[in-house]
Amino acid sequence: MECSSCSSRSSSSSLLLPARPSSFRVPHSLVPSKLRPSKTKLHQRLSVTSACGQDRNDSVDGFSILPSKLFSQEAIGAEYGEGFETFRQDGPMKVDVDFLNERLQEGFLKRIRYAMKPDEAYGLIFSWDNVVTDTRTMKMKIWKQLASEEGKEIPEDEHVQRLMLYAGADHVLRKVLLWELSESELERLKSRLSQLYVDHLVKLKKPIGGLREWLDAVSRSGIPCAVVSSLDRISMVEALDRLELKKYFQAVVSEEDGMESIAHRFLSAAVKLDRKPSKCVVFEDDPRGVTAAHNCTMMAVALIGVHPA
Repeated sequence: MECSSCSSRSSSSSLLLPARPSSFRVPHSLVPSKLRPSKTKLHQRLSVTSACGQDRNDSVDGFSILPSKLFSQEAIGAEYGEGFETFRQDGPMKVDVDFLNERLQEGFLKRIRYAMKPDEAYGLIFSWDNVVTDTRTMKMKIWKQLASEEGKEIPEDEHVQRLMLYAGADHVLRKVLLWELSESELERLKSRLSQLYVDHLVKLKKPIGGLREWLDAVSRSGIPCAVVSSLDRISMVEALDRLELKKYFQAVVSEEDGMESIAHRFLSAAVKLDRKPSKCVVFEDDPRGVTAAHNCTMMAVALIGVHPA
């Protein structure tokens, strides 16, 4: 993969095996909570709305179908450094980007360890789409299959196809492809898209070229890694297992974490990795994801196209 580094300000994300901060214990309700933006006088915050995240709508071969997330365009988030609002016995606690950078500071023993092994002070956050595996090709196949089932064709125009990959399903169907649809037809097609995504997901057999070698090197250096996605956790973990990558990721941020924006996924990953945002590096192929990382004071590596690393 041809890369360009983009430095920024800070952040980190999610666990398969929970880490425990030495100097600060993040409240248990912080990590699995479903969040929604709520405005304050100075800037937006997030409020906890449930502990379990979104309910699973349906399933195919053990994979959940989440039509509202798989083909939707998420907000970038954290434009003003907003983070979480969680609730404790002594009342609500607001946790924004600056708060996480301060409270996830390394304790005395960790500072000594990181002085000897500086690489371990960092956390790496990988986007699932087009960073871990080639979902760009998979999504285009899905759109073409849907069009074929509906007796329609997908334009070969490169700009149109790019919009189809990065815009939400509603926008693509009505504004890009210009299909005339009722609300019930729109919901049916969105559900079918998710079903096709699940069908194709189980066929994924290999990660992006060069990723495994990079993760091997990172693992030998003791740097914790997280993967973020809008997939549900079971689908995510099973996909990583089939790709033989699960052992490399100490944290997973999935649909159940209930994040409302790209930036919130990255912040959740930082908390789960027990790394302050400014010590996290995000690997993204989407410019909106790079912006979200910078909003979280994280560093970012922008991947250009689906090329071997």
